[in-house]
Amino acid sequence: MDHQGGAPSLPDRLPLLRRRALIAAGVRGFFAARGYLEVETPYLVPVPGEEVHLRPFRTLQERPDGATGVVYLHTSPEFAMKRIVAETGAKLFQLARVWRNAEDGDRHAAEFTMLEWYRPGADLDSLMDETETLLRRVLPPVVSWNGVTATIDGPFERLTMQEAFARHVGADLLGTAGDAAALAAQAGTALRAGEAWEDLFFRLLLERVEPAIGRARPTFLTHWPRAQAALARADPDDPRAALRFELYVCGLELANAFDELTDPVEQRARFDADRARRLAIDPSLDWPLDEALLAALPRLPACAGIALGFDRLVMLATGAPRIGLVQWRP
Repeated sequence: MDHQGGAPSLPDRLPLLRRRALIAAGVRGFFAARGYLEVETPYLVPVPGEEVHLRPFRTLQERPDGATGVVYLHTSPEFAMKRIVAETGAKLFQLARVWRNAEDGDRHAAEFTMLEWYRPGADLDSLMDETETLLRRVLPPVVSWNGVTATIDGPFERLTMQEAFARHVGADLLGTAGDAAALAAQAGTALRAGEAWEDLFFRLLLERVEPAIGRARPTFLTHWPRAQAALARADPDDPRAALRFELYVCGLELANAFDELTDPVEQRARFDADRARRLAIDPSLDWPLDEALLAALPRLPACAGIALGFDRLVMLATGAPRIGLVQWRP
């Protein structure tokens, strides 16, 4: 043991870290066998992303001519990887180091590893199929984390957000979209002061839906409300929903995926709305839109992409209770 709060020393953690290395090798082998190209996109970027609630690390870049400019450590390689897909049409994957400020805890770290891949021609169903296959290749048939056990070698559950809220909240989620009072009434809960529909949606998701899914078997939670589309296409069969899924295993949110939006006009409007919300929370979180990404979107082929928390994958494989135990922290 070391002398920092009784945390396991590096030698104590070597079995976990050796398993991490084996899983990374397995991931690379999986994608190489499927014809994916591994890429390494820049970590220092002028635009860190457009997530409303993520706080990036910011620094000042000094150029040889004496000029300076603000740059950020990226919160995801998503924008850069989509530009590569738009230019090449290639299937890509990356084990990328990413940074998110003000994050810490058993499941979160300010610096962690994200596995992202983009597959032209894929839709959500085929991407879910591929994700299931990957997890069966790198995880044992049964995994346990935080007292919850799930079977990996059987079929994963696929549950729409509308079905999940009907089952676990008793509410018509899409039918109440934008109407916080109606959603609260159907859910049998009181609205909190200043709570908007989106706030209530996330509260009910956290309190009632997430504790009930991904338990005995992993769950893909699909077809998110249009307001939570982010960079996903709207569902052509029900424009109230977006073609997005998240994957839950043993109570851990493991992955987030989109059937990618290729309309630059709609994407710009979403970015503008996200930017306005972000600046209302903290005016210092101000950076330009990623015009290079918006310019590339018309050339982006129909594809699906996914971001999977690699450290959390290792936590599931090893049963490690804290993310720091599976990271190479001296």
